[in-house]
Amino acid sequence: MEQEHSDEAIRTEGISKHYEQVKAVRGINITVNKGELFGLLGPNGAGKSTLIGILATMLRPTEGTARVWGHDIRNEPTEVRMSIGVVFQGTTLDQKLTGRENLDIHGRLYGLGKKERHKRIHEVLKLVELNDWADEVVQKYSGGMMRRLEIARGLMHHPNVLFLDEPTLGLDPQTRNHIWEYIKKLNQEKNITMILTTHYMEEADMLCNRIAIIDHGEIIAEGTPQELKAELGGDIITLNFSNEDEATKMVEHYKNHNNHNPDTNEISTTGTSIRITATDGERTIPELMKISTDLNLHIESVSLRKPTLDDVFLHHTGKNIRYSGPDDRKRRRGIRRMSRNAR
Repeated sequence: MEQEHSDEAIRTEGISKHYEQVKAVRGINITVNKGELFGLLGPNGAGKSTLIGILATMLRPTEGTARVWGHDIRNEPTEVRMSIGVVFQGTTLDQKLTGRENLDIHGRLYGLGKKERHKRIHEVLKLVELNDWADEVVQKYSGGMMRRLEIARGLMHHPNVLFLDEPTLGLDPQTRNHIWEYIKKLNQEKNITMILTTHYMEEADMLCNRIAIIDHGEIIAEGTPQELKAELGGDIITLNFSNEDEATKMVEHYKNHNNHNPDTNEISTTGTSIRITATDGERTIPELMKISTDLNLHIESVSLRKPTLDDVFLHHTGKNIRYSGPDDRKRRRGIRRMSRNAR
């Protein structure tokens, strides 16, 4: 791999990770710029955490390589680790120690001297507003406080890149919004490059400068949230009918007689519902109502909204981003089992 440009924090080339018959990551190519908050958005089992494990040098890729802050993950793992911080998906705090003690141990592991450790502990605790809880044992912390302490720990050694693997998983909506505020502040005020994995489309939409949507180990779309949603057109129209036959009849008639309509980009049906992407939804809805009247169909409800990242995922994969079928669960169990065996 050639030396990356000076404004690049991460560049991957053909990163793949295979476990026997399971291909967890398949030929991923991404570039993350310095100071960027880059999101990996996809359902559970899509390969997000595996990719983070590779970039953090905890897993060795089957194929391909990457550079993180100028260091090759294969040949310079120590340099990579000194350049990054990681907030893991599951808590790794020692809950019998205080917040201050957890941070102190982390600083020692990274070779920080006593004076520097004390200085950094004060700084990071202040940053995540946990100074008043510094000397309480972690088992007394709420879930949100633990996540904030883990973020503080990841920042102890002044990392250039911070990996956040599902940072708000399992938190209530209010606490999740609170964590979002800290993440945005760190990125904007401290200019820390961040890679965030999530299956919450709202999280990616609100936080990330750019997003790579990942499914079954492959990048299926990449861009800013605005660019990804703009690909679908201006509006999403949903029609709900009393039965599936009526929905099917509506779709068939619309496809056969309205292909000339420049406002309609895509139409699909699921059960009794029809989903239409349209450039101008307000102009398209009256046309749909007229067709339903002419065909003597009964529309029970109509909704009009702007596209979301879930719509983008549905467009590219044919399923919702939160879908988790039997194959996905089996795949995740296999990856976790083989990942443990490979360590």
